Amino acid sequence: MDTASPTKRRPLSLAARAALATGFALAAFLGLTGLAQNKANYASELSAMHDRLHNYAIAYITGTDITRAGKVTTPDSQPNPDFSRPGSGLYAIIVGNDGFRWESSSALGRDFDFVRMLSPGETAFEPVETRSGKLYVFSYGVSLDSTDKRSVPLTFAIAQTEDQFERQVATYRRTQFLWLAMLGMMLMLLQLFLLRWSLLPLRRVSSDLAHIERGTRDHLDGPYPVELTVLTRRLNAFIDSEREQRSRYRDTLADLAHSLKTPLAVVRSQLESGGDADTLRGDILDQVRKMDEIVAYQLSRAATSGRRTIASVEPIAGHAEDLVQSLEKVYAAKNVLCEFELEEGVSFPGEQGDLLELMGNLVENAFKWASHRVLLTARSVGKVRGRSGLELVVEDDGPGIPDEKIEKILQRGVRGDERVQGHGIGLSIVQDIVKAYQGELHVDRSEELGGARFSVKLPPP
Repeated sequence: MDTASPTKRRPLSLAARAALATGFALAAFLGLTGLAQNKANYASELSAMHDRLHNYAIAYITGTDITRAGKVTTPDSQPNPDFSRPGSGLYAIIVGNDGFRWESSSALGRDFDFVRMLSPGETAFEPVETRSGKLYVFSYGVSLDSTDKRSVPLTFAIAQTEDQFERQVATYRRTQFLWLAMLGMMLMLLQLFLLRWSLLPLRRVSSDLAHIERGTRDHLDGPYPVELTVLTRRLNAFIDSEREQRSRYRDTLADLAHSLKTPLAVVRSQLESGGDADTLRGDILDQVRKMDEIVAYQLSRAATSGRRTIASVEPIAGHAEDLVQSLEKVYAAKNVLCEFELEEGVSFPGEQGDLLELMGNLVENAFKWASHRVLLTARSVGKVRGRSGLELVVEDDGPGIPDEKIEKILQRGVRGDERVQGHGIGLSIVQDIVKAYQGELHVDRSEELGGARFSVKLPPP
């Protein structure tokens, strides 16, 4: 059975994402705009038809007379020629009492039984479904006086087929769709052009990175827009950090090889000389001890990772407890009590390995020299862009360090007391880490415990 994981789909590029997002937003905007315009146009056309049919009704009312005998005389001229053309779609109907009914020539053969009498002054505008299709009907109820002052109630109805109205609406929609489509295409092309222009700085950063990979450039030189300045500055710092780290590893290996040459040469010469066995054994053990010190020193140096540009913060509390528990076992005979004063949530602004090297060497040194008490204090200092620095203080109640020896004990390979076991590089490693993090190391006497006090201050990353 094939258990290979499926190929992951490649994420869309920034340009594709922006184009899709803009396309969807533009389509939604133009669609809603078209819908709103269609509704507005429909209402406008309907209102225009209402006004037009109303004017036709007024024209018929004006041209209609009532004789002395109460007979209704309709106008000879029509307000629109379509009223005289059968089946034109524009119809006029007049109804009155006693079954009076008059229809325009265009209404011949049509069924307009739906026209009802309205009270004088009453109007109505409504769509009506008929066997020949939908009609929009405007009705106006009036009361006309005859020459003998007799009032005759009449209702004038003007009807128009839906076809004419829908043709006007459809024509508007087609024109609107064409223009909106053209506008949408123009806006999309403009957006793609602007997007390509906006992403030019990113493409330039990508091109500059490619030059750095090929070795034709050392850094991202710019200038870049302000939004990319922080990114390019961090990338340049990251490049410098990685180059510095490679250089340190290379130098460490070279130093290790060079340092081991002399002890190995001595061992070889001693073996070749064939001297006394006890003397030979003592000399070889002495050289082995030196090589062990050299290897420990170089490995410790290589373990100092230095400050990383891209690094997470490391909580201190858990590491401090684990470290002290281990040291209490090593120095159980001294019965040393280690006290903590750790600010809640305090963190080391860097890599875990650097934290363990820094805190481990300081606390172990305190355990080594303390009589009974060690105090570990850690608190946050400074705050830049939401990230804090660190102040780490380790104190003991031992003999302390004379001022004139402080500078000496910070040197590599120098021990405060040659009778005390060690390689003499712990404090120098601490100093290297502090320098790598652009911090400060201060050594003086503890006011509270009376012994040595090592204070480390690291700025925010």
